[in-house]
Amino acid sequence: MLTTGKLIFAAVFFVVFVVAMFWSYKKDSFINKIHFKGASKILVITILVLLLLFLYVKMRHLM
Repeated sequence: MLTTGKLIFAAVFFVVFVVAMFWSYKKDSFINKIHFKGASKILVITILVLLLLFLYVKMRHLM
């Protein structure tokens, strides 16, 4: 059962976690641009390959 104390803890934890994530992202954003230049291209290619595999499986299932 969710008590008032557990709900308060969850809300505070969530807010602190989100603030820490934004702070960490802002701190590392400049370094990430240097070290991970082509990462967006790799992400797009990976998504396209997975989409093509999904469509291939669906098409084979329909036949």
